[in-house]
Amino acid sequence: MAIVNTCIIGGGASGMFAAILLARAGIETTILEKSEKTCKKVYITGKGRCNLTNDTLPQEVLNNVVNGSKFLRSAMYKFTPQDTMSFFEDLGVELVVERGNRVFPKSGKSASITDALRGEVKALKVNVEVDSEVTNISKNEDVFHIEYGKNKWLDARNVLICTGGMSYPLTGSTGDGYTFAKKFGHSIVTPVPALNSIVLKEDVKALEGISLKNVKLHAYTTKRVASEFGEMLFTDDGISGPIVLTISSLINRLDNVSLVLDLKPALDEEQLNARLLREFDIAKNSDIKNVMKELLPERLIHYVLKEAGIDPSKKVNNITKEERIRLYKTLKGLKFNVKKISSIESATVTSGGVETTEINPGTMESKLVNGLYFAGEVIDVDAFTGGFNLQIAFSTAYVAANAIIKNK
Repeated sequence: MAIVNTCIIGGGASGMFAAILLARAGIETTILEKSEKTCKKVYITGKGRCNLTNDTLPQEVLNNVVNGSKFLRSAMYKFTPQDTMSFFEDLGVELVVERGNRVFPKSGKSASITDALRGEVKALKVNVEVDSEVTNISKNEDVFHIEYGKNKWLDARNVLICTGGMSYPLTGSTGDGYTFAKKFGHSIVTPVPALNSIVLKEDVKALEGISLKNVKLHAYTTKRVASEFGEMLFTDDGISGPIVLTISSLINRLDNVSLVLDLKPALDEEQLNARLLREFDIAKNSDIKNVMKELLPERLIHYVLKEAGIDPSKKVNNITKEERIRLYKTLKGLKFNVKKISSIESATVTSGGVETTEINPGTMESKLVNGLYFAGEVIDVDAFTGGFNLQIAFSTAYVAANAIIKNK
């Protein structure tokens, strides 16, 4: 068998994009994809709409990177969000920019993105082998020997690992890339879930399904480590929603994290106390649980009153000053304790991966093994929601592909 120039392991966003760039430069490339088809994770991103990037400046993308922003700086400026948009528009995909500068295909369907990538790969006659799980990689002098599928193998001058992380394993992301990287001496930062719901130690089953807007969630260890304002909701065993996903990415490498939920962030304690006094004055003879309907969703009232140590059936005119103080302090600081971030299998992205100090940020080539490259989620880089993680995939793949082209 002839030696191919480059073998790409993983046919996701970064792998397919890199293959297109390499093929356009006339470089013989083979993609090995363990699943039955390519782009499976791309297809489900953005709730099936594919938030492919964020129409903002490279620095703003880096501001939304949780881990690896310094490492990604060069790549993000070499291939910007606007470059990503132009790439797909040139493939005939119409795009729209929505709230928060999120970029989606105008069709509202991720198939527009996956079809574009698959179509261009096919048009360029890239060799794509699906159902081809790589079982072993070795290197002899300047040639990599890759074993895959059922007793199949190929030799390549370069290997680009684009296997993703460990989230959504049904899409093929099961951590294979970490195994290959370790075999060549690379260190792996322990993978943990990011952008995921949070499981609480407290029993919040009764609150399941309650959605809250305009609340503020704080996270603490020995000091405050994160604060987010916006929307969240209760699940059967914890909390989820936009601000929770962001918080999860900021605490997923920490232990003994507590959370404090401010249900009324627009009011300070003095203002909230005054609001309570007004409500109490209007309904002196009502039960406290009924008066609280002006302030909270009904199913949350009993939980808050219990935390404040107040009988829900107690008449407002019998509420003591001490109870009122406990009530507004509870409304401003409902306390929870983190049991864990929900499983990595359900996480939007994986935090952790190949140690960035062992990869050249200007080429994505291993500092330990010549010809070995990495791109996308397999590296220890992750970002918040908003199209930033897919932009990381495209930018790192661009840098890797161009380094291979330059070295041909």
